[in-house]
Amino acid sequence: MKIKKHLVVIGLGEFGSELARELAKQCEVLALDRDENKVNAVVDAVQRALILDVRDFNSLSSVVTSDFDEAIVGIGESLEASILCTLHLKKIGVKSIHAKAKTEDQAAILRSVGATEIISPERETARRLAAQIINPNLLDFVPLEEDYRVMDVAPPDAMYGKSLLELNLRKNFGVFVLAIRELVPARFVFLPEPSFVIKPSDVLVMIGKEADLKHIQEWK
Repeated sequence: MKIKKHLVVIGLGEFGSELARELAKQCEVLALDRDENKVNAVVDAVQRALILDVRDFNSLSSVVTSDFDEAIVGIGESLEASILCTLHLKKIGVKSIHAKAKTEDQAAILRSVGATEIISPERETARRLAAQIINPNLLDFVPLEEDYRVMDVAPPDAMYGKSLLELNLRKNFGVFVLAIRELVPARFVFLPEPSFVIKPSDVLVMIGKEADLKHIQEWK
């Protein structure tokens, strides 16, 4: 039986509350905020939700221990609270601390006091939207190292009716098809066979360098 992760989500604004709800579907989530209304808004969607001022070490350490797998600091309105909370979590011994930052300066400060990963949801959303506007066929993407990406790509007309073997995307573009989301009929095909024939209703889940993936939509 798979053991569920134990997570604490601190700061229940729009970002934190939505994150807590989604994580609680698969993990044991403790949600914390000093605003009673925000805590009440998620209390039925997570395993535990408490009203707490995380700036106070004794209060935080009374409910969060080093046994927690990860912490997410989603406090957006107060940099001071984010810094103190991150410091406290580090002192408690939480090994993985994700902290939300609005600017590079904030990110640098939070890293210096113990954040292991910086979250910039506004920037990430902006980058995704920009990529989709500039390249409509790139439906979604996940950034990896060294310009590599995993992207959902709507195939151009030139691919319709051709098999993956015929297209030979690895040789022609340096990209690899990980999976195909078929809309008609609705199903997900992981590592499709070379004989798979592309249809207009398919979405290709591909991995490769961003520039190579973008070249696919220009294929005539």
